[in-house]
Amino acid sequence: MRASRASSAVVAIAAIATMTSVAQAMSLGSWSSAVSAESIPGTHAALNSAALDGCPFVAQRGDILYFASGRAGGAGGLDIWYSLRGDDGAWGAPINFVAVNSAADELCPAAHRNGRTFLFVSTRAGGCGGADIYMTRLHETKGWSTPVNLGCSINSAASEASPSLSDTEMYFSSARSGGPGGSDIYVSAFDGSSFGAAALAVGLNTTFDDSRPNLRRDGLELFFDSNRPGGIGGLDIWTATRTNVSDPWSPPTVLGGNVNSAANDLRPSLSWDATTLYFGSNRAGGEGNQDLYVTTRAKLTGTN
Repeated sequence: MRASRASSAVVAIAAIATMTSVAQAMSLGSWSSAVSAESIPGTHAALNSAALDGCPFVAQRGDILYFASGRAGGAGGLDIWYSLRGDDGAWGAPINFVAVNSAADELCPAAHRNGRTFLFVSTRAGGCGGADIYMTRLHETKGWSTPVNLGCSINSAASEASPSLSDTEMYFSSARSGGPGGSDIYVSAFDGSSFGAAALAVGLNTTFDDSRPNLRRDGLELFFDSNRPGGIGGLDIWTATRTNVSDPWSPPTVLGGNVNSAANDLRPSLSWDATTLYFGSNRAGGEGNQDLYVTTRAKLTGTN
């Protein structure tokens, strides 16, 4: 990423990393009807394109939207792009994240709240197999470091997707053997710098595809996409909650018709304040074979 407002923003995020975590109890309203993210007033007309645009991730301060796109102008088939949010709330013209992209596919971006750790998935050579999770760190003067593979205790000979970090855990999905479905959700312990061996996430997986998880900042709510029975279309967005990070997850529930469609709806990403959810969808009416969509919910009076 260029030394620009985006870099300044991630440095500023690091200063916020010392803040105390959100209170566990959150009272939240219902999700609104999802709309194209490009419909946010003032947003650049190229946010969505005629190519695939998906795998969104909104940074902690809500001023950078990362996503994967197959649009022209990138280094490979799929590249990671980002858009900066103006003071008016509109998303600006997409910018190629040159520091992480290669001639291979890059997708599923995720920025840690410390502002200096960035995860993504790549099919570049030299990994464990398929698509692997990589990490880069931001240096104040040298910029983003050369991305490194997280290793084969996290990655596998199959494909991994959608890393999502809290202070103590990383959730992601994998098509590796050993799980009940074609794609399953895994979890790894995280101590701020290193990752433990991956294990199946208890209570979230089925014999169907369960993929691309995203954690709320306090680790008490999780979103993912699945084609399990009970949904509306092919892949739908589901959610589970827990009262403490050491507690089991509740049985997952589908978000319903305001968010999901008869098409594929996937890779949800929750904003830091837990009120806005971005995701990809190939529903009718879009510009390409997948577009970025957004839905919101209210934080009810008297909650943190």
